Amino acid sequence: MKFALNILDWQASAPGLSETAQWQQWSRHPHAIDPAAPLGNLSDLPMMVARRLSSGSKLAVACGLAMLRRHNIDAVLYTSRHGELERNYRILHALAMEQALSPTDFASSVHNSAVGNLTIIAKQPLVSSSLSAGKETFQQGLCEVMCLLQAGYQRVLMVDFDGFLPAFYHPCLPPQMPIWPYAVALVCEMGNAWRCETAPGGISEEAALPQSLMFLQHYLNNAEAFTLPGERMQWHWSQT
Repeated sequence: MKFALNILDWQASAPGLSETAQWQQWSRHPHAIDPAAPLGNLSDLPMMVARRLSSGSKLAVACGLAMLRRHNIDAVLYTSRHGELERNYRILHALAMEQALSPTDFASSVHNSAVGNLTIIAKQPLVSSSLSAGKETFQQGLCEVMCLLQAGYQRVLMVDFDGFLPAFYHPCLPPQMPIWPYAVALVCEMGNAWRCETAPGGISEEAALPQSLMFLQHYLNNAEAFTLPGERMQWHWSQT
């Protein structure tokens, strides 16, 4: 598989990292992200909406709103490996304990909750979709972005995100697996500035960073070429 695109803008948020300068410093001197570090300023989110959103969705919607303010977006894609796992765990726990379900948790437990809230808050009825593909959610999302661009949408916003993974699951997770919330937003259009080509040879081990943050690290360092590991294949990136 081969594809190419241009990236016009980006925004990201994670514990202790929200400002551009913080991300640029992190990309040059990467360090482990502290789950206990404070999240960035979410003042752009209406208070009642922020209270309803899960940790990852807050960051994803905030990053999406920032991109919508700066660009004329034609379509939106949200990608998330775990989706609304926080809410779904609370629902399952309530059912197991024979407790009443939270209407808010029930209504916001679907995978497209974050992108739906984005378009509602922004008051923009944009073409939107959600996608999940395991460890390769970010890369498969970019394949979907290419489909949208080839379908005629000029400028596509993609936001890759996840929230806190509930402590219930931690004993079953690899020790290096990220358990903290993050969001990475990219504005893409047709072009040849960044090229991607797949090669066989996936890696079964869990990475210490999701693909989107690995990509952002290389992107901010203006790397001429790099490879993102996947579960089934390798994703080789290069600049033209």
